[in-house]
Amino acid sequence: MKNLYWFKEISNNVRSGRRLSLGEYKRAVSWSKYLISSGAAIKGEAEEEWSADLSQLFIGSKFASGRHSRIYRGIYKHMDVAIKLVSQPEEDEDLAVSLEQQFTSEVNLLFRLRHPNIITFVAACKKPPVFCIITEYLGGGSLRKYLIQEGPHSVPHNVVLKLALDIARGMQYLHSQGILHRDLKSENLLLGEDLCAKVADFGISCLESQTGSAKGFTGTYRWMAPEMIREKRHTKKVDVYSFAIVLWELLTGLTPFDNMTPEQAAYAATHKNERPPLPCECPRAFSHLINRCWSSNPDKRPHFDEIVAILESYSEALEEDPQFLTTYKPRPNNLILRCLPKCNTTANLSASTKP
Repeated sequence: MKNLYWFKEISNNVRSGRRLSLGEYKRAVSWSKYLISSGAAIKGEAEEEWSADLSQLFIGSKFASGRHSRIYRGIYKHMDVAIKLVSQPEEDEDLAVSLEQQFTSEVNLLFRLRHPNIITFVAACKKPPVFCIITEYLGGGSLRKYLIQEGPHSVPHNVVLKLALDIARGMQYLHSQGILHRDLKSENLLLGEDLCAKVADFGISCLESQTGSAKGFTGTYRWMAPEMIREKRHTKKVDVYSFAIVLWELLTGLTPFDNMTPEQAAYAATHKNERPPLPCECPRAFSHLINRCWSSNPDKRPHFDEIVAILESYSEALEEDPQFLTTYKPRPNNLILRCLPKCNTTANLSASTKP
């Protein structure tokens, strides 16, 4: 294993806080045999640019895991990184193919993204049956973890606004690149130690030009837009719906539809038009935006350009008036406002022509 170094404890340059268990270490070593040589290439012009130099990779303690993946903290070229290892199951060929496709898609999308509110891609390695994606490491963990630590209804509204704006800016950039996230939720939002939120986990993201029916799509029901649950054709507006649920999470600290199974939540959202209940003390500035974003009609949901503009206006107003969020009153419909001068002009002309 001369080209890859596996440590029981991460180096002193990275604050680990925990040693790998013997079982974790054995599993890591069992996977490492596939990553001895430099990364195999995904077909494409960028293959040399994203392939990892595994002689520069040091893997430390595991801090998250999924059914087919493990995420470790580590060092790559003297940089703190997160290392996601994805393992293809030998007994399920269809799933193995699906995982490889997700890996290919995620790397191809991440490679092209550069934004302060999007997780930074570092390198990748493809050595079936194990794939490796290396990204920047964010010490704050997931937004879901942060909300659990803070407790229900505990995040100050100015912090809610700050985090919501970070997320919205990340999504605004993502959509400007023609990309749908399709799995926006608190678990897929990561926080830096400065509480800067970044959008992460692009395993089931896709280009807008590639969207079609959501048939067979595997997302997360509690955050999923009704049209996706119904397996209908979908647009960027599915991310706007999910953003509304995330904003609700920020305000409450709770899990959406926590009194239901995922399937019951899906049925409630699609057949009963139910949404997680907004708390009575929720500022109208937030409740008004949330209700727009999780509209059952995708065409009525705002784009992220508008969401960012709204949240930025909230932020500016809050600096001038600390009570802004609680005293906010929604403006009349812009169309009505645009009509008013014309109506007044018409009325004045009519009055002036009367004998």
